[in-house]
This record gives sequence, structure tokens and C-alpha cells, in this order.
Amino acid sequence: MFRALYDWTLRLAGHRHATRSLAVVSFCESSFFPIPPDVMLVPMVLARRDRAYMIATVCTVASVAGAIFGYAIGYFLFDTVGQWVIDVYHLGSRMEDLKALYDEWGDIVILVAGVTPIPFKLVTIASGFFQFNFFLFVILAALARGARFFAVAWLLKRYGAPMQAFIEQRLTLIGWAFLAALVGGFALIALI
Repeated sequence: MFRALYDWTLRLAGHRHATRSLAVVSFCESSFFPIPPDVMLVPMVLARRDRAYMIATVCTVASVAGAIFGYAIGYFLFDTVGQWVIDVYHLGSRMEDLKALYDEWGDIVILVAGVTPIPFKLVTIASGFFQFNFFLFVILAALARGARFFAVAWLLKRYGAPMQAFIEQRLTLIGWAFLAALVGGFALIALI
């Protein structure tokens, strides 16, 4: 299962529209899409280590643009689109707790969600809904997402061949670990 997916993403990474596709996935993930852009970022950097930082830049810029869109959903469209996303993740009953968390630790919440498997779209929508300072939100989102994507790009650029061999030898284990981290991020949100 993971081998076919891995091979497909490596082929996609070499496609002429790969950068555009990465930008779309990064944008959507920050506002409504459940799959993180790392599934494209990693194979794209492995396929083209010479363009690692350009790929990370595209991923970061698109992710921040998507975060701004997520903020707008929370700010302007919470009663329709935002509420639907909150309902999908079963967070309706936790909005008061999340508001209290934002009042005290909003900046830390944005930074942590931006670099971890916690679903960033929930934080972007909540930031708009709770009317977190927009300019500070954009700065924090850029810092967090940039740190995450550039760290991945740097590691893969620096240790690309050994990391690729490591990934390919342990593909099933890494695939399950990635899924566990993704599910864990959603579970962590449910516990807040």
C-alpha cells in the first residue's frame, strides 16, 4: 500500500506541474483539506534536492495564504463554512475552552499548531473566529510554517541520499508512523 503511494508521489514530484500542485495542497491544508503538504514536500525535495529551498518557499507562501483564507472563514463565514469544519472535527462543544486557551495562549497555539501534526486549519479558522490580531497571526503563521517546511527541506537537502534510503527501507513503518501522527494530531485537538 505505502510503496505504491510513495512511488506515485515520487513520480508526481518530477511532473512539470508538481510545484503548482504543492502550492494548491499547501493552501488547502491550511484552511480545509485534511492531508498535510508534507506528503508532496518530502518526495519533491528528495527528487530535486537542488531546489529544496525553493520548494519549501512555495510550500510556506501557499500555506500562509491558505491560513489567511482560513482566518477569513473564521472571521466572516463562521456561521456557515467555519461551523461546518468545526462540526466535522466534533469541536462544537469545546469552543468555550478553545476561546479561553486563545485568550491566554493564542500566539503559542498558532506556533505549536504550525509546526506539529495538529490540524492547522482548525487554528486558522479559530483565529479568525476569536478575532486574534490579524497581523500577528500572519507573522506567527509564516514563522511556524516556514520553520517546519524549511527544516524538512534542509534535512532532506543535507542528508537526502541516506534519508531516502532510510525511508525506502522502512517505508511501511514510516507510513504507519505518519498516519499515527496525523490521527494523533486530530485526537489531540479533540482532547483540548
